[in-house]
Amino acid sequence: MLSAEFWLAAGERAVKTFAQVLLGFMTTGAIGITHLPWPEMLSVAATAALASVLTSVVSGYRDGNPSATNVETTDTPGRHVA
Repeated sequence: MLSAEFWLAAGERAVKTFAQVLLGFMTTGAIGITHLPWPEMLSVAATAALASVLTSVVSGYRDGNPSATNVETTDTPGRHVA
């Protein structure tokens, strides 16, 4: 769990989660982008990213893999185990 590959995978998951939550907020409102509540949106997205990192840590504690279902591996970057 302390490997660079683990933290890269966990970081990637957190960034994706942050972007997905932020995009969800941006696309559900019928108001312009300048009228969005940015501080609140960024706060919720950051909380989701933190939850993603914590989930990866809990999953990695068992076997060093940030995936809870082990559908991917950090042994070979960029490759998934089928």
